Amino acid sequence: MIRENQRLLNLINVLTDGVILFVALPLAFWFRFYVLPDGIITEPLGSYMLLNVLLMVAHLIIYAVWGLYGSIRRTRLKKELLHVWLAGVLCMTFLLSFLFISHEVNYSRITLALYFVIGAGGVSAKRIAAWIFLRQLRRRGYNQKHVLVLGGGQNALNYLQTLRDNPQLGYNPIGYIAAKPMTDKRAPKYLGEFEKLEEVLEKLQPDEVVSAVEAAEHHRTPDIVASCNRAGIKLSLIPFYARYMSASVHFDVIGNIPLMNIRGIPLDNLGRAFCKRFVDIVGSLLLIIVSSPIMLVSAIGVRLSSPGPVIFKQERVGKGNKRFKMYKFRSMRVNNEENTGWSTDTDSRKTRFGSFLRKYSLDEFPQFFNVLKGDMSLVGPRPELPHFVKQFREEIPLYMVKHQVRPGITGWAQVNDLRGDTSIKARIEYDIYYIEHWSFFFDIKILLMTVFRGKFKNSEKLAP
Repeated sequence: MIRENQRLLNLINVLTDGVILFVALPLAFWFRFYVLPDGIITEPLGSYMLLNVLLMVAHLIIYAVWGLYGSIRRTRLKKELLHVWLAGVLCMTFLLSFLFISHEVNYSRITLALYFVIGAGGVSAKRIAAWIFLRQLRRRGYNQKHVLVLGGGQNALNYLQTLRDNPQLGYNPIGYIAAKPMTDKRAPKYLGEFEKLEEVLEKLQPDEVVSAVEAAEHHRTPDIVASCNRAGIKLSLIPFYARYMSASVHFDVIGNIPLMNIRGIPLDNLGRAFCKRFVDIVGSLLLIIVSSPIMLVSAIGVRLSSPGPVIFKQERVGKGNKRFKMYKFRSMRVNNEENTGWSTDTDSRKTRFGSFLRKYSLDEFPQFFNVLKGDMSLVGPRPELPHFVKQFREEIPLYMVKHQVRPGITGWAQVNDLRGDTSIKARIEYDIYYIEHWSFFFDIKILLMTVFRGKFKNSEKLAP
């Protein structure tokens, strides 16, 4: 029943999206020429409707390619809405580019802008309403996905606890099979030992089987897979080593041997890495040009504030554990602890002008040249001194994971107020989250939060 319901919901989703997008352009046409002042019709509505059909089909294809017509149980509403608006931006970019190249000037750009807002806004409003409705429905016990759990250890307990904590997901554990009953009184019905699996599958016909067996029971996996295949029931596996895995796991295949990378990194993809590097090069060039007057004044100020070089070059550890010279405007008096001493907000070594530079992060501007050289990125984990890397790699689990990507001028930890003399462990948690969840728009968000620090109040701890 769940499968049939999901197909019906997907069909309704496609049809309602299509209707909203189709109605959006005549609404925009009416609003532009019959509500707003100074509206002169240079193309009839019929011409706009020909464009409308093409735009509607293009939107629906992009929605489908980006997975907007699957189950919402495991997707995040924020990500879904982002894709809706990005699809609109993409379609409008192509349309306006085509009109520009073809020298077509009769179509009202204001009408098309209104179409974009009405279409994307309408689809978003519908999806928010559907999301709320379905989650409330599932909280009340309807539209449930019935799952059979295999295993009675910690993995199974963790999975069942997650289902209890998130009733809106609509997963209903109808029972579990294990070598012996669980001691947890909140566990679902005990259905017997593993030998009864095929009998239980035939009798209950669950929508999905979730195997959460422990390491000592891993030998049962071939029989579990065979039983589910014979019954034609979907099987999902929770590995007994799940506690060592990250949120994003990547699979490779060598010959016919599948390899699982337990810490998937989006930037391992050459296309994504190229895009990030391209943005770094263009962005650093623009920032160097725009900030050159500020850097000139800062250089003069440093030279006048105290004896010593204008640019402070310090060895840091970057991608692949390679060392590089990171540039800063010198904000301290020349001292013997510059490669081992920890800097604080009240550091007595800072000059008065250096304190000013640090307050507004102007001392970091020379790092735009580090970005242009390829030592750093605009966004990424902050690079550390070799002295502290050697210390922290022994004290903090996963510390060295941050060196799998280029270090950045700003990062997810820094915009969440983890900078300077703050918890290294907390910083690493944020750095690893950034590395595992990298996206172009995540970088944009971090850059905006860096520029408008204090105006953006982030209500989430790790999630972007």
